[in-house]
Order: sequence, then C-alpha cells, then structure tokens
Amino acid sequence: MKAAYIHIPFCEHICHYCDFNKFFIQSQPVDEYLRSLEKEMANSMEATGHPELKTIFIGGGTPTSLSAAQLERLLDSIHRVLKPSESLAEFAVEANPDDLSAEKLDVLKAAGVDRLSFGVQTFEDELLKKIGRVHEQKDVLVSFERARKAGFDNISLDLMFGLPGQTIGHLASSLDTALALGAEHYSVYSLIVEPKTVFYNLMKKGRLHLPPQDQEAEMYELVMRKMEEAGIGQYEISNYAKKGYESKHNLTYWNNEDYFGFGAGAHGYINGERTVNAGPVKHYIDLIEQSGFPYKEKHMVTKNEQIEEEMFLGLRKTEGVNKERFFEKYGRSVDDLFPKVLHSLEETGLIVNTNKNVFLTHNGKLLGNEVFQAFLGEL
Repeated sequence: MKAAYIHIPFCEHICHYCDFNKFFIQSQPVDEYLRSLEKEMANSMEATGHPELKTIFIGGGTPTSLSAAQLERLLDSIHRVLKPSESLAEFAVEANPDDLSAEKLDVLKAAGVDRLSFGVQTFEDELLKKIGRVHEQKDVLVSFERARKAGFDNISLDLMFGLPGQTIGHLASSLDTALALGAEHYSVYSLIVEPKTVFYNLMKKGRLHLPPQDQEAEMYELVMRKMEEAGIGQYEISNYAKKGYESKHNLTYWNNEDYFGFGAGAHGYINGERTVNAGPVKHYIDLIEQSGFPYKEKHMVTKNEQIEEEMFLGLRKTEGVNKERFFEKYGRSVDDLFPKVLHSLEETGLIVNTNKNVFLTHNGKLLGNEVFQAFLGEL
C-alpha cells in the first residue's frame, strides 16, 4: 500500500511566505501540463506494478485555481490511471477560500474527494493583506459553509503564527474563530522565512518585522492550550484533530512510508529511492515527452539515512517512535543505536524514553529542531 501526492503548481497570486513550486496560472500551458501529469502517473504505476493506494493528496500551488472543467479532467485521469479502490482511506485536496465555487465543490465530491484542506493562515484581514493573501475572513466563512452544504464532513484549516505584525491577541482571535467553525482538523505552523520569497527579500533589506522568538514560543503554547481546551488532540508537532480525523496522508510522511510524488517539483519516496521532479512547467513537460519521467534527482537512501529519518520524522508525532515497529523495520533497537543521544535528551528533559516508545516532552516540542538534529550523523 502506497500514498500518492499530486502537485498542481498554478496560483492566481503568489503569497509572500510561500516557497513551494508555483507559477501564475495566466498564460501557463495548463491543459498540456495535465496531459503530461497523466503520462507520469501511468508510467510510474506501470513501473511499480500498479500498487494499491492508501491515500491521495492533491496539493499546490492551488489545485482549485484550475477551472471546474480542468479539475474534472484531472480527477478523471486519477481514477483511470491510479485506479483508487475501496482500500483508499483518504482522498484529500487543498483548497483556497477565494476560488472555491459550488460547481468546483460538486466536481470534487462527485469524484470521491472526502477531505478538504483550506489555506486560511489567519482570520485577521489586515494580516492577510500583509502576507499577500487576497481572501478575507468572510470568504473563508462562506467557502466553509458552502463545503459543508456540498457534503464535506472532513475539513482541515491551515493557520500560521509568527507572522509580521501578528500579536498574541491576533492569534487568540484567529484560533477562536477557527475553533468556532468546528472543523475536524487544524494545522498550525510557525512562519519560516524561506529563500526566494517576498518575505526573504524584505528581511534582507531589514524591512520584515517578526515577533521576537520568546513571543513565538508563547504563541505555540497558546495554540496547544486552546486546542486542548477545545478537545482537539495534538497528534503531531503542528497538527491537531478530532479523534479519527488525523491526516492519514501526512502520517505516511511521518511514519517514513512510501509515497509517489507526481507533478512539477514533487518529491517521491518509493522502494527506498527518493526522487525530485523538475520544477519549471515547461521543463517538466519536456522531460515527460523525452523519457516518460520528469526526475531531476534520484537518490537511493542508505539504511543509516532511513534510520535517521525514521527518528526525526517519527518524533514529530505525539506518540513518537514506536520501538517494536522500528525493530521490525530495521532489525535493530532504538536504544542500541542511540544510547548516548537518548540519555542526553532525557537528562535535559526533552524526550521520554519508555519500553514502548520515544516521544517529545512539552519542552521537547518547543525545541523540536534541537532534538531532531541530535540524531543526525550518529551512525
């Protein structure tokens, strides 16, 4: 059983913080891209013996920037080529609150999509402008209600903290609004300023004013507290869900399991090999025409690399790294491989190490990157 990520690299506008592979949709060869994407999916499925899929996730860019007809064509090709069966546990699509018409929702629903992920970021209109978003709070409320009417009963809201000019009060208000909507899932990430973004360029010029680090930690504490008070369980460093609504697709990544990466700029991990697809749309289309595959990088992951990845991905989950599962996968125990690191991190109060698993403490969540880095280069 494998997962499939499908990348739609088109956007109606570019957000100031985004470093994903994306392009203005105007004047892009969208139909040609969708044809190439179908070829890539078909060739990959053939090369791997048509494995059954556990989850499908369409992300971007902005998948809902496609017209209703283009969305229908994409979803039709997914059904014809990937052949999702009854064993498909989740079919998710990222959606933008400002371009989600009732028609597009009907197209998604008819194709079996059962989970929507809304890129909200904040409910403060002033902050939305500052981060380059063009939707407003009212658009989210309308789209959310529209999605419920269309029959979607598994909706995730993406929020951010540590934004320029954002206060604790702003975040508290956004969280209250988000929780009042009663979504099934919430992803709440802190802003990371990445190269090649508008924010990065502003930062280089000294014109990006972010909350201080201690305030950002306070914001994260607020998120965890509000979610807990609302009965929404934290199952990963930045992800919270009502029981049974955890993102099955994202758990594929954190469990270090196999997934296809289809589309321009997508990353895949199949049978121990990591692949990276060409990012520019024209380059992607050309490579598919030439060889049937769009890879610009391929890397066979060594056993030691797999073990390191298992630790720093698994520790992102609230339950942490399951020792029995780890031993089944690698034939070695966590305690034998990392005795010094585990002892040191336990001494400093960043992890708990039991007979069954290793997981982050509250302080460990606040200093997650420190914990993850401790396992690198140890083998």
